[in-house]
Amino acid sequence: MKFMVFFLGCMMLGNLFCANDQEKWLFYLGDTAPIEAFEPYSIIVLDPDYHPSIKALKEKGKTLVGYISLGEVEKWREWYEDVKNEGILYQENKNWPDAFFVDVRDPRWTKRVIEEIIPKILQEGFDGLFFDTLDNPGFLEAENPQKYCGMVEAAADLVKAIRLHYPNLLLMMQRGYEVLPKVVYDIDIMVAEDFVTTYDFENKKYLWQPKEEVDRSLKMLKEAKKRNPNLKLFAVDYWYPDQPKVIKKIYRMDRESGLDPYVGIIDLDVIVPEPK
Repeated sequence: MKFMVFFLGCMMLGNLFCANDQEKWLFYLGDTAPIEAFEPYSIIVLDPDYHPSIKALKEKGKTLVGYISLGEVEKWREWYEDVKNEGILYQENKNWPDAFFVDVRDPRWTKRVIEEIIPKILQEGFDGLFFDTLDNPGFLEAENPQKYCGMVEAAADLVKAIRLHYPNLLLMMQRGYEVLPKVVYDIDIMVAEDFVTTYDFENKKYLWQPKEEVDRSLKMLKEAKKRNPNLKLFAVDYWYPDQPKVIKKIYRMDRESGLDPYVGIIDLDVIVPEPK
């Protein structure tokens, strides 16, 4: 009887994940948190340039994933000036000053990512890569189909090229829903950012996502999971850290949709523990 209840519960979640499969993961882009704060998490996403001791975390058996912005270049990265001089940067991200959209169609960007940026990350001791800003190509192509024609296809090709060159790495991709159907067999984990919540940059406040937006995201995630049952689905949501009851509710909502969640603050430079 217990097995039947468990089985039916899984079916109600759309055959995505059951509790046994869930991972405790962390998305942290700071470098000041004490090592003890990482104890609950098995998979940890870190900035490759600003992070706590890789050695100490590896000794605790953590899987460490290096953050890489594939659709943008931040001004503080050491390769920024070289990419700027190549003339393949577009407008600044209005929500994240000093981060500039990059033309993922340009082969020089692919070459730099595969031959320069990724090797540098791996030299730090990371076990995998976390792809961010791959929603930019779809945004640009929708904004101006003529000017940005082929951006989504090029983004998918970039992910495929990374998988080809690094077949044994754990690969995580955040958002990039337009790219997802093209790379569903090339990544290990899909991360639904802003799944049930979002952040209003203009007014600097956290908000709930409209139900239709949640349903839209979940539909695409389910379709990807159906095509590749081995694909894991994570969520990262954002909320006020001094509202543990709401954070607890967000965790519950994400898990009820079959996603393994982390709930933090928008800057991700503080670890917000899951409320008990």
